[in-house]
Amino acid sequence: MEDNPCNFVPSFGKETLRTTAVTPQFEQHMDYVDFIHLNVLEKKVLNNSEVSVQYLCSKPCIINLEAVASSEFRTGVPVYRRRWKDEKNLYISRTRKVHLKFPSIMVYRDDYIIRNSIIVHSVIVYAWLSHKSVSSYDVEQNEDYQDAVAKNYTFLEAVPPFERPYKDHKVCLQWGADYLWMLQANRIPQCPHESDGVQILNFIYASSGEKTGIMKKFEQFENRELETVRQHQIDYPMFTVSIWLYLLHHCEKDLCGILYFIDPKEMYSTPAVFLNEEGYVHIQMHLMRGDDLAVKTSFSLPLKQWFRLDLSFKGGQVEVSTVGKNLKRHHHQSFTFREDFYYDDTAGYFVLGGSGYVNGIEAFFGPVKYYRLNVLETEQISNPLHDKETVEQIELYYERCMDIQEIVYEYRYIVRQGEKALRNCYYENYYLELIYKYGEKSKCDAFMWGKELREKYHTLFKLLQEMDFSAPDVLEDGSDTVLEVGRRIFEKVAKGLSSADGLSNMGSSVPLLVDSSCCGYHKASYFLAVIFETGLGVSVDHTKGLLYSLVGAQGNERLAVMNLGYKHYQGINNYPLDLELSYAYYSNIAIKTSLDQHTIKGEQAFVETIRLMDDELLKAQTKENGDVFMWLKHEATRGNAAAQQRLAQMLFWGQQGVAKNPEAAIEWYAKGAIETEDPVLIYDYAIVLFKGQGVKKNTKLALELMKKAAAKGLPQAVNGLGWYYHNFKRDYRKAAEHWLIAEELGNPDASYNLGVLYLDGIYPGVPGRNQTVAARYFYKAAQGGHIEGTLRCSLYYITGNMEDFPRDPEKAVIWAKHIAEKNGYLGHVIRKALNAYLELSWHEALLHYVLAAETGIEVSQSNLAHICEERPDLARKYLATDCVWRYYNFSVSQVNAPSFAYLKMGDFYYYGYQNQSKDLELSMRMYAQAALEGDSQGFFNLALVIEEGNSIPSYILDHLEIDRALHSTNTSLLQELYYRCWNNSNQESISPCSLALLYFYMRVFWNNILQSTLIYFMGTFLLSILVAFAVQYFQALSAHNSPGTRSEPSSDEPSSSGNSNEDATRLVQQDESTFSNNLSQQQSNPQNPLVTS
Repeated sequence: MEDNPCNFVPSFGKETLRTTAVTPQFEQHMDYVDFIHLNVLEKKVLNNSEVSVQYLCSKPCIINLEAVASSEFRTGVPVYRRRWKDEKNLYISRTRKVHLKFPSIMVYRDDYIIRNSIIVHSVIVYAWLSHKSVSSYDVEQNEDYQDAVAKNYTFLEAVPPFERPYKDHKVCLQWGADYLWMLQANRIPQCPHESDGVQILNFIYASSGEKTGIMKKFEQFENRELETVRQHQIDYPMFTVSIWLYLLHHCEKDLCGILYFIDPKEMYSTPAVFLNEEGYVHIQMHLMRGDDLAVKTSFSLPLKQWFRLDLSFKGGQVEVSTVGKNLKRHHHQSFTFREDFYYDDTAGYFVLGGSGYVNGIEAFFGPVKYYRLNVLETEQISNPLHDKETVEQIELYYERCMDIQEIVYEYRYIVRQGEKALRNCYYENYYLELIYKYGEKSKCDAFMWGKELREKYHTLFKLLQEMDFSAPDVLEDGSDTVLEVGRRIFEKVAKGLSSADGLSNMGSSVPLLVDSSCCGYHKASYFLAVIFETGLGVSVDHTKGLLYSLVGAQGNERLAVMNLGYKHYQGINNYPLDLELSYAYYSNIAIKTSLDQHTIKGEQAFVETIRLMDDELLKAQTKENGDVFMWLKHEATRGNAAAQQRLAQMLFWGQQGVAKNPEAAIEWYAKGAIETEDPVLIYDYAIVLFKGQGVKKNTKLALELMKKAAAKGLPQAVNGLGWYYHNFKRDYRKAAEHWLIAEELGNPDASYNLGVLYLDGIYPGVPGRNQTVAARYFYKAAQGGHIEGTLRCSLYYITGNMEDFPRDPEKAVIWAKHIAEKNGYLGHVIRKALNAYLELSWHEALLHYVLAAETGIEVSQSNLAHICEERPDLARKYLATDCVWRYYNFSVSQVNAPSFAYLKMGDFYYYGYQNQSKDLELSMRMYAQAALEGDSQGFFNLALVIEEGNSIPSYILDHLEIDRALHSTNTSLLQELYYRCWNNSNQESISPCSLALLYFYMRVFWNNILQSTLIYFMGTFLLSILVAFAVQYFQALSAHNSPGTRSEPSSDEPSSSGNSNEDATRLVQQDESTFSNNLSQQQSNPQNPLVTS
């Protein structure tokens, strides 16, 4: 396709800064022709290479010989020079032999003295003669090869480093140095296997069009040759990027990010590729002279079909192509800039999608390939669509959804038109008008669609007939109507699934959820993702699970986004481990969490860590008619400030089982602020008045209350005054003064606000922006739990653009995940699950705990595993996956896993859980981790592992900080474990650990007594008498010849539901004679005492 001159700045050609001088022609007449020839016997770069120089001079002359080398790092470096004069042998051909001397690093192998020989690419030997004044020979001359009377040159072939000889340095090395060199003399170092082709993305990424995306940073090549090429190409870049896309919409406003580079100053650099409102590709480049220039393609990108966007960059040229799934080129366009680009891909980071500077595109990203050093044609690019099944499923999904949305929109239009006609008739008859207003709504039974379509979507048509499209929440806008229909379908299905035996109807619910998803209501998409991923009432289908996870995440459903972030963070369920991709999802929800907390609307609840095994916390849960709530309300009415504060918090955030009710909460804030002198209540009410949350704004009263609370020394109130001066008065000096005071009082909000002043460059008395100081304040705020401060720091860790924050993608993910899991919409699902559990509504509890657990929040994972243990019949009936194993396994993979989860998994690995094989080492690792969490049971179980005759690996002991040298025997190691067990248990009461420690000391004492010689003799004598007496006794019994009855003792298998009290009892019952300095010998068939408390 030809360039469109309207789309880019006309090219003025490449400006060449270095030109080659033209050799001047000698105009003088020469009677004799001077010449010079070179003859090299062996044309290789060797030390003492012999060169024959044959020449003729017609005047006194100076002959020059020079060798110039080019290596991997430098070019045109003189490595040998020689010259001589000849003033007597005129008009006579002469020959002179010269031995070239090169630097050792060019001609010898590495050894103890020559540490880094260089790779020589080429050596050129130049020879020339010039007519110079012989008297000036001793003066420094700069004879020019171009101006010489006669000249010649020849090439020498470079010798690879490992084909060169060793140099005889004629020095005697010390024995140690010589020995060290001999150890590595014949070791040939291998260049790291490295390619310039980098797979930036190899899995589908759902871009929702938000200000978040995938951030990648590239380091220098380890291979020196590749790194040399990269550095040479900074001012003349040559690279190619290939991106698979499934575009849903063009950019809604201005530009949306596809792929762009951010430099260390947080500015756009080469390249910056965006999508505009019309679907054209906008390409912006950073030129060598420092300014930026942008062009726009004359073709637009297609919607709702997979295509590949290929961009290649060479010097000042850009090639843009689009390719279909069949790899046939659709469009092609080239641009030529008037100047070369500047491009250093290690000085900054790449972004796919959105960032804090621009929204991303609404699309699915497929594989993205980046060739750092090469310009490739479309046919040469190797970037296939790997997961073809998922790719096809995405296409089929949106084709189906287009049909459904069209049906809903047209059905609504027909119904509205019919109602409008009826309404016009009814207005003429008062009686008919009353029937229309209060009577049963009419249904539309006539369809304009064919039988085939009606049968294909029969459930949808049935639901549409039941809906009232005259309701005020069904808006005039068609797209809002489609979404509203999706919401109604979902609520109907969710209500049915939450009922008793509701999960039994999952098969009939799935088609309705698909219809709801297609209408754009993506809570249904997440339901479908979880249903297919876990096999909840249906067969497991990972492909459909992935499809609906991606669709839900692209539609900005918070739980679906978190689900993908978690799966890529852990690399589970066939999702590749990709920290940058995980961060893209988690940061999206983390940003929303910050915004959601300032919104009192929506189905939100405070995320509380309530474990179903904690009876005390469960008893504290209440409702508006519960005893706890009624008691708090009674105390609050009496003027108890603490009760008023707690009651208001519960109602405002939806805590402790109370439904969210901001209006009621504000009444208690107001009552407490007016009637009491409690500074917290005064501050809370002031904030509500400032922001107008659920009440009319009243800045004057809010300021009075804030000053009153600050006067009482409340740190957050002092910070609030700074916020007032910053936002309302724009008085940054006073704002900074208050924030400095509040920060000294330990307020994290103040730390964050001070950071913002430095970041925006408005800190009083400090000129310009200071990102370094700002980042330190943000980090301090994050340490105090500040949400925005944590978000800032996670961004620094993923980009690596800040000096104090070295790039650490894993830490970035952990921090973003921590904030995302505070989201109120997730809290609402967890609260519904907990309420259902307390009401013994098992189906609803199971459903909502599965939904929460699949987002990756640990408390829901361990709670779900507990429910599956408590109701195994329910888990087996409705879940196709092993619920207990799956979710305890997920739990222990978290950074905040509880100790009891480690103990559970330790028992599973020790005993072997159902289809899982035993693994003693993994079991000990789990027990050790529980011990590190401060759980005495972990130490107890490790001690019992030793009692069973097993040994603990040294790396586990190192992890526990147990010195193997100090505890070399099992006796010493057992003493240390039992002591730590006792030290971490309740020392005020008798615990299994204290009994075990006491029994251990008794065994040691008794063992020491038995080692005495005298006691041994007396014991042997007494034992002999006892044996003799026993023999006589049995002989007497046999004389009676009476039959005896013998009973076999029964031994029960220990189960993981036992406790450590039983363990201690069994431990005492063990045969004491088996205890010795080496406690590894046990009974032939011992009972296994490893249990979980």
